[in-house]
Amino acid sequence: MTPLAADLLVVLRRDLRCFIREVEAFPDDAALWQTVPGITNSAGNLALHVAGNLRHFVGAVLGGSGYLRQRDAEFARRSVTRAEVAALLEAAAAEVEAGLESLRAETLDQPYPQELLGHRPATARFLVHLATHLAFHLGQAGYLRRALTGEAGATGGMGIAELMG
Repeated sequence: MTPLAADLLVVLRRDLRCFIREVEAFPDDAALWQTVPGITNSAGNLALHVAGNLRHFVGAVLGGSGYLRQRDAEFARRSVTRAEVAALLEAAAAEVEAGLESLRAETLDQPYPQELLGHRPATARFLVHLATHLAFHLGQAGYLRRALTGEAGATGGMGIAELMG
């Protein structure tokens, strides 16, 4: 595994674990699918979106996992339990690991194998984008959980200690 892929794997694993903690911190399955006025995506939909995104772009495109993404369903589904959502995030972590392990150093400098809205950034740059995309939606889910439940406490997400491997 390349040094960049190893570093990205640590960050992506950490943030996926944090997302699982956020999902599990909702008081019940129904709360995971609630929103507040002005917010269209529930924390459940954000979690499904992140899992599908990583399973597709890292697992399938880079790792050859065979995962077939259904992006519209990531935002349309509402009846998935917290345990099922957590399992999908775990599956994403496993596919991310396999996909990053398969990368060769020269691949990182090459254009990402799939065109993205008319662009093909370097694979390394796109992988960094995927990590920040995950972190963005993780923050949204945490903020939404606090707004819905009134609980001010964090779930211990994104700790520096977890960067130690």
